[in-house]
Amino acid sequence: MNNKVETKKAPAAIGPFSQGVQAGNMLFVSGQLPIDPATGLFAGDDIESQTRQSLANVKAVLEEAGFSMSDVVKTTVLMQNMDDFAKMNAIYAECFTEPFPARAAFEVVCLPKKALIEIEAIAVR
Repeated sequence: MNNKVETKKAPAAIGPFSQGVQAGNMLFVSGQLPIDPATGLFAGDDIESQTRQSLANVKAVLEEAGFSMSDVVKTTVLMQNMDDFAKMNAIYAECFTEPFPARAAFEVVCLPKKALIEIEAIAVR
Protein backbone atom coordinates (compact mmCIF):
# COMPACT_ATOMS: atom_id res chain seq x y z
CA MET A 1 0.00 0.00 0.00
CA ASN A 2 1.29 3.45 -0.93
CA ASN A 3 0.88 6.41 1.41
CA LYS A 4 0.85 10.03 0.33
CA VAL A 5 3.29 12.24 2.23
CA GLU A 6 2.40 15.90 2.55
CA THR A 7 3.84 18.71 4.65
CA LYS A 8 3.28 22.44 4.88
CA LYS A 9 7.07 22.78 5.43
CA ALA A 10 7.55 22.27 1.67
CA PRO A 11 5.67 23.91 -1.19
CA ALA A 12 2.40 22.30 -2.19
CA ALA A 13 2.35 20.22 -5.35
CA ILE A 14 1.53 22.38 -8.38
CA GLY A 15 -0.08 19.56 -10.32
CA PRO A 16 -1.60 16.12 -10.01
CA PHE A 17 1.20 14.57 -7.95
CA SER A 18 2.18 14.12 -4.31
CA GLN A 19 5.11 15.77 -2.54
CA GLY A 20 6.13 12.25 -1.65
CA VAL A 21 4.87 8.68 -1.70
CA GLN A 22 5.91 6.04 0.80
CA ALA A 23 5.87 2.46 -0.43
CA GLY A 24 6.92 0.09 2.34
CA ASN A 25 10.36 1.13 3.58
CA MET A 26 10.96 3.41 0.59
CA LEU A 27 10.07 7.07 0.15
CA PHE A 28 9.92 8.72 -3.26
CA VAL A 29 10.19 12.51 -3.00
CA SER A 30 8.89 14.39 -6.02
CA GLY A 31 11.08 17.03 -7.61
CA GLN A 32 11.33 19.96 -5.24
CA LEU A 33 11.55 23.43 -6.66
CA PRO A 34 13.39 26.16 -4.73
CA ILE A 35 10.16 27.70 -3.45
CA ASP A 36 10.10 28.93 0.14
CA PRO A 37 6.83 27.51 1.52
CA ALA A 38 6.46 30.51 3.87
CA THR A 39 6.39 33.03 1.01
CA GLY A 40 5.52 31.00 -2.09
CA LEU A 41 8.48 32.64 -3.84
CA PHE A 42 11.92 31.45 -4.90
CA ALA A 43 14.44 31.61 -2.06
CA GLY A 44 16.68 33.74 -4.28
CA ASP A 45 17.70 34.23 -7.88
CA ASP A 46 21.08 32.45 -7.74
CA ILE A 47 21.90 28.75 -7.92
CA GLU A 48 23.26 28.61 -4.36
CA SER A 49 20.10 29.90 -2.66
CA GLN A 50 17.87 27.86 -4.94
CA THR A 51 19.86 24.67 -4.30
CA ARG A 52 19.67 25.22 -0.53
CA GLN A 53 15.90 25.71 -0.71
CA SER A 54 15.28 22.71 -2.96
CA LEU A 55 17.26 20.53 -0.55
CA ALA A 56 15.44 22.03 2.45
CA ASN A 57 12.17 21.10 0.76
CA VAL A 58 13.42 17.54 0.13
CA LYS A 59 14.42 17.33 3.79
CA ALA A 60 10.98 18.56 4.94
CA VAL A 61 9.18 15.85 2.95
CA LEU A 62 11.59 13.21 4.24
CA GLU A 63 11.12 14.27 7.85
CA GLU A 64 7.33 14.32 7.52
CA ALA A 65 7.52 10.58 6.80
CA GLY A 66 10.10 9.88 9.52
CA PHE A 67 13.09 9.70 7.16
CA SER A 68 16.26 11.78 7.14
CA MET A 69 18.80 12.96 4.60
CA SER A 70 21.03 10.03 5.60
CA ASP A 71 18.30 7.66 4.32
CA VAL A 72 18.55 9.08 0.78
CA VAL A 73 20.03 6.53 -1.64
CA LYS A 74 19.42 8.31 -4.98
CA THR A 75 18.83 11.85 -6.18
CA THR A 76 18.18 13.43 -9.52
CA VAL A 77 19.20 17.04 -10.04
CA LEU A 78 17.70 19.00 -12.92
CA MET A 79 19.42 22.29 -13.68
CA GLN A 80 18.75 25.08 -16.12
CA ASN A 81 22.48 25.62 -16.69
CA MET A 82 25.18 22.97 -16.26
CA ASP A 83 27.71 25.80 -15.85
CA ASP A 84 26.22 26.11 -12.32
CA PHE A 85 27.20 22.52 -11.48
CA ALA A 86 30.20 23.34 -9.24
CA LYS A 87 28.21 25.88 -7.22
CA MET A 88 25.29 23.45 -6.86
CA ASN A 89 27.66 20.63 -5.94
CA ALA A 90 29.25 22.65 -3.12
CA ILE A 91 25.85 23.26 -1.49
CA TYR A 92 24.76 19.66 -2.15
CA ALA A 93 27.90 18.37 -0.40
CA GLU A 94 26.91 20.28 2.77
CA CYS A 95 23.65 18.32 2.99
CA PHE A 96 24.85 14.73 2.60
CA THR A 97 27.52 12.60 4.26
CA GLU A 98 29.31 9.38 3.33
CA PRO A 99 28.13 7.19 1.84
CA PHE A 100 26.76 9.81 -0.54
CA PRO A 101 23.59 8.97 -2.48
CA ALA A 102 23.85 7.87 -6.08
CA ARG A 103 23.01 10.84 -8.31
CA ALA A 104 22.21 11.89 -11.83
CA ALA A 105 22.38 15.52 -12.93
CA PHE A 106 20.92 16.91 -16.13
CA GLU A 107 20.73 20.26 -17.87
CA VAL A 108 17.19 20.92 -19.06
CA VAL A 109 15.73 23.60 -21.29
CA CYS A 110 13.18 24.84 -18.77
CA LEU A 111 11.91 23.99 -15.29
CA PRO A 112 8.51 24.88 -13.81
CA LYS A 113 8.19 28.56 -12.92
CA LYS A 114 11.59 29.12 -14.60
CA ALA A 115 13.46 27.70 -11.58
CA LEU A 116 17.22 27.21 -11.86
CA ILE A 117 17.06 23.77 -10.17
CA GLU A 118 14.75 20.94 -9.15
CA ILE A 119 15.80 17.98 -6.98
CA GLU A 120 14.05 14.66 -6.41
CA ALA A 121 15.09 11.88 -4.04
CA ILE A 122 14.55 8.24 -3.15
CA ALA A 123 15.10 7.18 0.48
CA VAL A 124 15.19 3.75 2.13
CA ARG A 125 15.30 2.80 5.78
